[in-house]
Amino acid sequence: MTLSRRIGLALAATAASAAALAWLAPSAHQAATLLLAQDDPARLSDVRLGAVLRTNDAALSEGAAAALAAGDTDLARSFVELAASRGQPVAPELADKVVAAVAEDNSATNVARRFATGLLTGEADDVASLSGTVAGDLFVFGDIRDVVREGKRLATGEDADHLVLGLAGVGLAVTAATYVSAGGAAPVRAGLSMVKDARKVGRLGAGLTEWAGRSARGVVDAPMLQQAVATASLAHPGRTLGAVKAAFKTEKAGALVRLAKDTGRIGEKAGAKGALDVLRIADGPADVARAARLAESKGGQTRAIVKIFGRGALLLATGAFNLAWWVFAALLALFGVLSSIKTTTERLTQAWIARAKRKRAHRDLVLAQAQAA
Repeated sequence: MTLSRRIGLALAATAASAAALAWLAPSAHQAATLLLAQDDPARLSDVRLGAVLRTNDAALSEGAAAALAAGDTDLARSFVELAASRGQPVAPELADKVVAAVAEDNSATNVARRFATGLLTGEADDVASLSGTVAGDLFVFGDIRDVVREGKRLATGEDADHLVLGLAGVGLAVTAATYVSAGGAAPVRAGLSMVKDARKVGRLGAGLTEWAGRSARGVVDAPMLQQAVATASLAHPGRTLGAVKAAFKTEKAGALVRLAKDTGRIGEKAGAKGALDVLRIADGPADVARAARLAESKGGQTRAIVKIFGRGALLLATGAFNLAWWVFAALLALFGVLSSIKTTTERLTQAWIARAKRKRAHRDLVLAQAQAA
């Protein structure tokens, strides 16, 4: 093969490698950024949100409008806060509508109604109703109500909710600790109420439900509880409390307490609805712990982030192996470019040297002929 042809092949390889690198570079950069952010939920959500806004800069405004239309003013406010933090505030008219809707939702009448609902039913989906639920649990009314109801089902052979039963039992112990510590255990108490409420209304993720159910079964001493429930009375909670608490092995409740603590942290930073949203998408306690870190960084923006990305807001939706392949492929293309440039440079240098030798040989021949003449 002639030298000129080898040079042509080297130039073609350089062009092909450069084209492959140009095609792979954006995806490889995104993959590398995601891999570096995989252990930081806040940074991971920023990277993903940036990619979404590059393709649709109105995504946050659309999310706020959709949430407002659905009557979820808390989520609409979360979208507005997130848009402002990204330097892309929503239209003033939409922002005004959200502010008005939030003010209406937080009126004294609505707050009192939702507080009473949470206190009486033990079901919460916002701050007001959660406050009522926690108030009921702090006075042990809520937990005893749940223990008696589920305990009676257990005693009569009906399907009892072991998770609600276990959470209520742990709640009795945590409530006592809350009083002793002057409120120091209040986040855990609120977290237990939120997990329990999420279970009741079917908003606890399947994976998290399975894990929490296994954990709760180890906490409940069924025969002892059946005996305690047989003489229980909501009208005399003090008399019942000791017997009921004895049926729960609080020393085995460490995992549930950690889950409740993380849930409480989310509720403090992102609100009750934010915590319930996380419990719905979480596949296990590790997801809730990551969500707590996200909420501590993003605060009220957390709900909007979870709404957009779901569980992908907490961890890589695409496998790390697949992302690593994009980076590896880009590095191979870069190696190809550098190798092709090196080869091309060597062959061009070789051609230049060969040409210089031919010119020198030609001069020597002409000089020799002139001398001979």
